Amino acid sequence: MALIKDRELSEDGWLYIADGASVPAEGGAIVPLKRWRAEREQLSGRNAPIGVRLDPDTEAESLSEDVARLDLIAVPFDQFKDGRGYSTARLLRERFGFTGELRAVGNVLRDQLAFLERCGFDSFEYAGGTAAAEALEAFDEIGVVYQTATDRRQSAASTRNHPSRAFSNGTSG
Repeated sequence: MALIKDRELSEDGWLYIADGASVPAEGGAIVPLKRWRAEREQLSGRNAPIGVRLDPDTEAESLSEDVARLDLIAVPFDQFKDGRGYSTARLLRERFGFTGELRAVGNVLRDQLAFLERCGFDSFEYAGGTAAAEALEAFDEIGVVYQTATDRRQSAASTRNHPSRAFSNGTSG
């Protein structure tokens, strides 16, 4: 599985840690949510980055007190038709002020990349059917957006009297 971070293919410096497995003293570690809740104080006291992998049904509100302690939050997408992760991302970014790496994991496809980014994701474990390098093109395929999101692009309605603003993402009309 390829990792896309900040619109580029990237090496993954994070290690997923299973329940019961020891957490290494160095390097980024991603633990399951259940383990984070049980060992929060110990894990947040590490001198290395710590992340948490949410469960598909995790409510973003349950992490509101933890966002400042976390360097990465991995949000699962188990099925294409399940859009809860999009809402989770927006809440984590906009309401709870999470500034760390927000990673989409699981069944992440090319057609979702631009929309996931608009909701606040900045890294993706890409599982799509096309080559990851080709999938990077998906980020620039949407020139005009219907509504605002965490990426702060102007909506189509806000550009009605100023058509040149509609293409502020670098594309041209």
